[in-house]
Amino acid sequence: MIVTTTPTIEGHPVREYKGIVVGEVISGIDFIKDFAAGLTNFFGGRSKSYEDELIGARESALREMEQRARSMGANAVVGVDIDYEVLGTGGNMLMVTASGTAVVI
Repeated sequence: MIVTTTPTIEGHPVREYKGIVVGEVISGIDFIKDFAAGLTNFFGGRSKSYEDELIGARESALREMEQRARSMGANAVVGVDIDYEVLGTGGNMLMVTASGTAVVI
């Protein structure tokens, strides 16, 4: 399946629009990762635990979006947008949403 942020795919005209497709993931940051990130914040540097959580959530949202597009009969998703949001009272939940238009090329 082709997934792209562009509205078209060069050399592949869109034959059919299937509709909007979305993949959402809400991921919690556990105490250990939060503690390790706090140390990184104090001493400086990159937070590997938060980066890994962000990468995993983004990949899961994209996979979910692709699966939903396939179930609609699409073989590509165009115009993909990825959004990030912090949730929860302590800001320890991460929501990643991947959305686009499911199409047949």
